[in-house]
Formats: sequence, structure tokens, C-alpha cells
Amino acid sequence: MGLEPDVSVVIPTRFRPDLVTRAVSSALAQTHTSLEVIVVVDGPDDATVEALTGLGDERVRVVVLPERGGAPNARNAGVGAAAGTWTAFLDDDDEWLPRKLAVQLALAARAGVTTPVIASRLISRSPRADAILPRRLPAPGEPISEYLTVRRGLFYGDGFIQTSTILAPTELFRRVPFTVGLRRQQELDWTLRATRHDGVALCFAPEPLVLWHQDEDRERISLEMPWREQLEWLRASRSLFTPRAYAAFAMSVLGSMAATTRSFAVFREVLAEARRNGRPGIVDYLTYLQIWALPPALRHRLRDAVLNRRSASAPTGAAAGTAPAGR
Repeated sequence: MGLEPDVSVVIPTRFRPDLVTRAVSSALAQTHTSLEVIVVVDGPDDATVEALTGLGDERVRVVVLPERGGAPNARNAGVGAAAGTWTAFLDDDDEWLPRKLAVQLALAARAGVTTPVIASRLISRSPRADAILPRRLPAPGEPISEYLTVRRGLFYGDGFIQTSTILAPTELFRRVPFTVGLRRQQELDWTLRATRHDGVALCFAPEPLVLWHQDEDRERISLEMPWREQLEWLRASRSLFTPRAYAAFAMSVLGSMAATTRSFAVFREVLAEARRNGRPGIVDYLTYLQIWALPPALRHRLRDAVLNRRSASAPTGAAAGTAPAGR
């Protein structure tokens, strides 16, 4: 492949040859061309290997793991094989816009910190509509745990980070690997752990650079509801959160998973966890009550209606927000 690439693109996949070839093609179409694409196949999968071989691009490397280990394990394996100074992740069902890497590398060069983690906005595409996320960027000095968890409205959050938007030095991903076995909140877990290290800061490109496909009829890890597993993770990760963020996560994210049980005992357990170890605000209490009181379909319709009104009234133009975010 000649000179070593600047960026290693790591894509975990399993049994989705059509989707992963679309993702790989979006990486190969980047305006920044000094890259390699490492596709980590999570267990034997001949159809996917054959599809990738058919792309015929020497920048693509395929690593087939001997057995299934999950997306975090596959990402870590890809980082281990990376030759680039920078690593960027891309989920197999997402796509990058052509200037994604160029914009992020330029932002990293002027970030003014030793170890920048560069994320971006994205376009969330569902059968119903497109939406740009996150809806706001971190305020100067705002704790990252609060930015990513605390809600300002009852039906939606403002802060957001998604794996396919993240670019950071390869050395950082080796020093802070993804947590193997964690099914939900993989980006949140990694971001909170990484930004605790000296010299590491999270920066956002204000424009959307990723297309996040939300096909509602396709199996996704994000649709699973392992609330007890997430409660155990939250308790073990308490030091990563401010008290305000701990309560917000427990009552909104964890609450949404736990509400599927329709158990009053579970309702009390999650609420007690938030009150005992966090500092809930009034929006957290109201959010928690509506999560448990309203059917999910109704909550989703109300959320969409609120967000559509907000989008219609919002001023045009990209928000400023490329400065490093506070911890």
C-alpha cells in the first residue's frame, strides 16, 4: 500500500455484506485519501469476506476473528491492527459524508490540546424524517457527563455522541480500549473514561459528517433493553459521572429500559438509585414519570412533535462549537 496511512478506519461487522460494503465505500470515497480500512469480521462469515474482496481496493484489509466477541472486542482488534496515527470508527450500517475525515483532521490540528477526541454532528435518518444530532454542542466548561445525559426537555436530550463520528489518536484507543461485553452505551462509556486522562479533550465539528441509518425494522443492539445490566454498569461507573449526570442517566436512559418491565418494584428501585447516588432535578422527575406513565409509541409521537416545532422555530446556520469541551 506504499506509505503508511494517516488514518485507520475500523469497521466491525457480522453477516451484513451489503451494508458493510456500503460503509466501506463511503470511507474509500473520502477527500482525505491517506487511509486504510480495516474491516473486522466478528466470527467466520464467508459471504462478507467475499463481498469485501470484490471491492478490489488495496486500502481495504479484512481481519476475521475466530469467534464472535461483540462490537467492542472487534473495535479493539481493529485498533490493534491499525497502522495510522489516527483511528476513526464506522459502524457497518452507517455512512460517512465525503469530507468527514478532512474536516476532523483540520479541527484536530487547531484544537490546542495534546490528545483531541474529535466527534461531529450527524444526520439521523429514519423512515419518518431526517434529524441533525446532537441538537446543541457542549458549552465551555460543561462537564461531559452532564452534556451527554442531562435533559432540558421531557421528550429528548440535547447532548449526543455516536461511534461512527469519533476520530482520535490510535495511541489513545490502545490506552483506553472499548469495554468488551457492554451491549449498550459503548460510546458514552468510552468517552467518559477517555476524557478523564490528562491532555484529552472532546471537540465537535459543528456540521453533520455522518449518515446514521435508523432502519426501524432491522435488528439493532440499541433496541435491546438490558436494564439490569445497565444498572450494574452505572453503579460500577459512578466515578465517571457528576451527581447531576448520574441521576439524569438513571431516570431517563435507564428508566426507559426498566419501564418495559411495568413493575412498580423496579420503578422504586431505579428511582431510589438516582436519589441515593445522584442529584435529580425537576426535569428528571417529570421525565421519569412520563416514561413510566405513557406508552412508548405515544412518547415517540410527542417527542417528534416537540422536535418538529423546535426545528421549525430554530434560527438557521451552524452553531459554533469547535472548542474543546470541559470535563
